[in-house]
Amino acid sequence: MNYPLTGYHHITACAGGAQEDVNFFTQIVGLRMAKQTVLMDGKVPIYHLYYSNAKLEPGSVMTSFPYARKRGRPGSGQVQSTTFTVSKGTLPFWKEHFTRNKVDHDPIAERFGQSFIRFRHPSGLSFEVMEDKDDSRPGWVTPEIGKGESVHGFHGAVLSVREVEETEGFLTEALGFRKTGLDGKYHRFETGTGGANKTITLLHEPDRRAGSWTFGAGTVHHIALWGADDDALAQQKAIYEELGYTDASEIKDRFYFHSMYCRCPGGILVESCCNAGAGFYKDEDEAHLGQKLHLPPWFEDRSSQIMVELEPIRVPETATHAAA
Repeated sequence: MNYPLTGYHHITACAGGAQEDVNFFTQIVGLRMAKQTVLMDGKVPIYHLYYSNAKLEPGSVMTSFPYARKRGRPGSGQVQSTTFTVSKGTLPFWKEHFTRNKVDHDPIAERFGQSFIRFRHPSGLSFEVMEDKDDSRPGWVTPEIGKGESVHGFHGAVLSVREVEETEGFLTEALGFRKTGLDGKYHRFETGTGGANKTITLLHEPDRRAGSWTFGAGTVHHIALWGADDDALAQQKAIYEELGYTDASEIKDRFYFHSMYCRCPGGILVESCCNAGAGFYKDEDEAHLGQKLHLPPWFEDRSSQIMVELEPIRVPETATHAAA
C-alpha cells in the first residue's frame, strides 16, 4: 500500500500561561517564534503559538494553546514526552543550560542507544533533547544557545499506552510505520528512512490511569503528520475508513494548512495535515514571521474583542530576528 504521510509536521500541547510558554520555548528550548494566531475552533479566544527551527520546516513546528482556564490530567492515551534532536556531544551543554535556568530536568539517560535529557515545561509538559549524529537541520540561534548546540527539530513523540497491540496495528496498517525496536517498555516504530522526524515510540504503561482528551494545561493535544496536499489527506482518510477507523474527521480549514483527525486505539489524537497555499507565509513574509498576532479572516470582525480577552505577551526580539 502507498502511504501518503511522510513524517511529522507539528505537535500541539496545552500550556498554562501564555508568557511563560513564550519564555520557555524561545529562551529555554531556543526555538524561533514562527506564528502568533488563535485557536480556530470555538468562540473563546485562545492563543495558538507556533515555534520552529531556523527554516520553519515541517517536523520542527511545536505549537501550543495556553489554556490556563483548566488543568488537563496526564495519563495513558497521551503523548508522554516530545523529543527534540540536538547534535552529538551537546548534552553536557544542555544539562548546564537547564541547571543555570532552574529548569526541572532528569539525569542523562539512554533509549535505543541514543542519549537524552528529559526536562519539563512550567505547566508540567515533558520534553527531551536527544543526541542524533545524523540530523543536520538548522537550529535557531539565541544569545544562550549557539548554532552547534541548537535544536534541529523533532526526533518524535513518546506515546503512553495501556496496551500495545491495537496501537501497533494502527501505526503499521493505517500509517505505514514499521516496528524497528524494543527496549524494555519502549516500542519503536519508524517510517521512510527512519530516525529523526520519522519515529514514534510507544511506552507500555498497563497500569497507568487514562489521561484527559480535552484541552487542558499540562497535556499534549495531538501529533500531526505531514502529507503533500489535499489528495494525500483524502487518501489517508480512505485508508482509515477502509480499515474501520470510521471516526476520521472531515478535512478542516486551519487557514495555514488543512487538517484531518483520527484518534488511534490507544487514545492519542493523530492529525494529518498539508499546507494551504503559501502556508505560514500567507499573511507575513520571512522577515516578519512571528512578530505580531494574526487572525483568520473569519475572526476579523471580532478582532478588538479578541485582543482585549487575550493575555498580553512580549516576544523576545531574538526569537524573531536571526542572529548575525
